[in-house]
Amino acid sequence: MTEPASERVHAFLDDIHFATIATIDPDGRPRQAVIWYTLDGDELVVNSLVGRRWPANLLRDPRVSIAVIDREDSLRWIGMSSTAVPVHDQATAQADIAGMARRYHADDPEHAEALIRDRFQPQTRISFRVPITDLHVHLD
Repeated sequence: MTEPASERVHAFLDDIHFATIATIDPDGRPRQAVIWYTLDGDELVVNSLVGRRWPANLLRDPRVSIAVIDREDSLRWIGMSSTAVPVHDQATAQADIAGMARRYHADDPEHAEALIRDRFQPQTRISFRVPITDLHVHLD
C-alpha cells in the first residue's frame, strides 16, 4: 500500500523505532544496516561514522530504501524509497548524532552524554537527509 505522508505516518516515524537502511554496493549488490534516525518535517535524518560502507555507498549513489519497524509489533512498519542528500558539515552532523543518542537513550541520559563525549565527538560524522517519499505503509 502506497500513500502520502499523513499525520499517522508522521506520528509513527516520530516515535522511537529502529530502521533498516539499504544501499547499493559498488558491485551492484544490496547492503543493509540497522540505524538510528530522527524525523525532521518531511525528512528522515540518518547519521554515520565516515568510512562505513553504507554512507560511502550513498555518496556514490544516493538511492536508498529504508524500513522503520515498530518495536512492539513487527507487523507494523513503513518502507520508503528515496534519494539521500549528504550533510558534510561537522557541527550539523555532530548535533544530529547527539540528538539521536539522547533520543534513543532517553531512559539513561548519563549514558547518552558519555556516548556523545567519548565515542561520537572524536569521530568524523556525516548526516543524510532523506525525503519521505514512495511510501509503503503497513500500520493496520
